[in-house]
Formats: sequence, structure tokens, C-alpha cells
Amino acid sequence: MNPVYEKVQKCLKSVREKTDFVPKVAIVLGSGLGDYADDIRVEYELSYGDIEGFPVSTVPGHAGKFIFGYVNEVPVVCMKGRVHYYEGYPISDVVLPVRLMKLMGAEILFLTNASGGVNKNFHAGDFMLITDQISCFAPNPLIGANIEEFGTRFPDMSEVYDKDLAQIIRNSAIEAEVPLQEGVYLQLTGPSFESPAEIRMIRTLGADAVGMSTVVEAIAANHCGMKICGISCVCNMAAGMTENPLTHVEVQEAADKAAPMFKKLMTTAVTNFKEVLK
Repeated sequence: MNPVYEKVQKCLKSVREKTDFVPKVAIVLGSGLGDYADDIRVEYELSYGDIEGFPVSTVPGHAGKFIFGYVNEVPVVCMKGRVHYYEGYPISDVVLPVRLMKLMGAEILFLTNASGGVNKNFHAGDFMLITDQISCFAPNPLIGANIEEFGTRFPDMSEVYDKDLAQIIRNSAIEAEVPLQEGVYLQLTGPSFESPAEIRMIRTLGADAVGMSTVVEAIAANHCGMKICGISCVCNMAAGMTENPLTHVEVQEAADKAAPMFKKLMTTAVTNFKEVLK
């Protein structure tokens, strides 16, 4: 058995010894956005540290646990904190949680993150529907022997972000009266913020927002057949676009400020996902 797949199976066994909850939607909460989990009707909480072999979040603003429960009547598993490549984990561990949630039963992966705005029409506090992505220097999580149990050796990436889910999110934003931008998200490795010259490069490449997560998770989820959608909270404008130095504290503060609107949009969208769930 492929050792990466074997590790995911061991994690699944560890989870199943504690809960048999079967989610339909998997939600990954980015920096400062973890409070959304407070709005879930919780059935069970599971610390990452209690799952054998599971990587543990080390970043401020990432609590490090799975929340199992319901958003209205939709069964969800929510990652309150994610694992990043810059924490020193191999890329297979960074995407392990996504693969694990797929094996738990999740059909939809809803990715969220805190990002830096690159598009000059964006402002700190905006929400951006992710319509496409660019991987830049982050290693592809599919490198190595293909895990046939998950998907094909050469997965198509022409429509990573599901168009039906994107339309549901657009409609939900209107319903919840939450302004919504749209654009392309680019992942760098971090943990250093980007230089002004790198931001100019990123804008030239066609990205609207930049961060240190999400893209590799979407690649792994696409490989194993999940439907994917994503919202980025633009928590600051990227380097060189303002006179202010960039800090993680600023990111968390902006996310906290945006939290009420974020919760409203997420709850409305996840509730409306029932239209496409089996």
C-alpha cells in the first residue's frame, strides 16, 4: 500500500474510533476565521493531537481541531485551523486533512483563507470568491507515486472551482447582503510576506489575491473527486500597495472585523449547498 494512503487510512481509523459522524461538506477555516465554528450545531469536537499521525497546527489563530456538526440541516466537518507547508511538514501532510475528510464522506470542500489583496480595486475587508488559482513555488502534492485509490495520475485542472457551487455562493452573497469580489488566488510558500517586487510579479501573472495556503489543498481535493469552492478574506493590501508594513496581527484583526459578515455568508452558502448534495 502507498505509505501516504496508509497514513490517511490510519488517521481515518483513529477518527472512527471516536466518532462515526458522516459529513457532506468539509470546511477549512483560515487565519482569524475559526470563530465561524461557534455557529455550528456541534455533535463532536476532535483535537488534531488526538488523531494518530495527524499533523498539528502551530500558527496563532489556528485552534487545531475538527468540529463535526450541522449548519442548519447540512452535516459538516470543519477544520478550525489548517496545516501549512511553511510549518515544516511534508506536502503530503499538508493535504492529508483534505484527503481524510474525503474518506469521512465529504463531497464538497469549502476552502477559506486570509489573503493579501493584489487587485488595485480591492480593499482590506473584502471577500473574494475564488474562481481559479495559481501555484507558485509550492510543491505539487501529487508528486510521487500516484495514489490510485484517490484518482488518476494526470488530473484535469481546467475547472478546479465548481461552477455550480460558485453560482450558489454568488446568490447566497446577494441573499445575505454581503458584497463579494471575484478573482484568482495565488499561493506562495511563506512564511515571509511578499516583497513589493514579488507583488508586481504576482499581478503580472494574473492573480488578484495572494496567500500561503489553499492551492495545494484544492489540487489534492480535485484529484480525489471532490467539488471545490473557496472564499478569500482580503485582510490587507499586499506589499508596496500601501505605506504600512505587513504583520500577522494585522491579518487576524482584519479577519476578526470581517467575521460577522463572513459567518453570515458562510451559513447562507452552506445551507444552499443542499441543492447539489446527493
